[in-house]
Amino acid sequence: MLHLAQVQKKGYLGKAGLRLLAAQKSDHVWTKLPEEETVLSAEANTYSDGLLVLVEISNSNQILDIREAKDWVLELVQRYLTYGITPSFLQQETERAEQWRQSLTLESQELARQKIELEARREQIQELEEELKSEKKQLEMLISQVRSQNQG
Repeated sequence: MLHLAQVQKKGYLGKAGLRLLAAQKSDHVWTKLPEEETVLSAEANTYSDGLLVLVEISNSNQILDIREAKDWVLELVQRYLTYGITPSFLQQETERAEQWRQSLTLESQELARQKIELEARREQIQELEEELKSEKKQLEMLISQVRSQNQG
């Protein structure tokens, strides 16, 4: 798993430490780690104290890769901050998306209600058609009886 870490030269037994600050959850989702965790690393000795690095750590806490985070941070600045994507902007967009979702939910509920009403009306019309057919048959039978009585 990829982590953002800070090099700490005050390590134990001559090893520098990497203070893990955040962990990557998916391509564009990171989580700030709630508790400080330090991973000892001889590889970190080659980096300056306080430097931010990206560290790939295996499930068994083995360091697979370590590199400076400068290019990664600059890419973040280029990708997000040069376009004015600020936390408040993201919050506003989140709120807009939520309002849009709620609006779509209400529209969907309204359409479902209208569909139910139309279905009920269709059933009423079918019942009326059946009643009319029945009444028509009764009238035809009455007409037939009247004609047969008049002829007889």
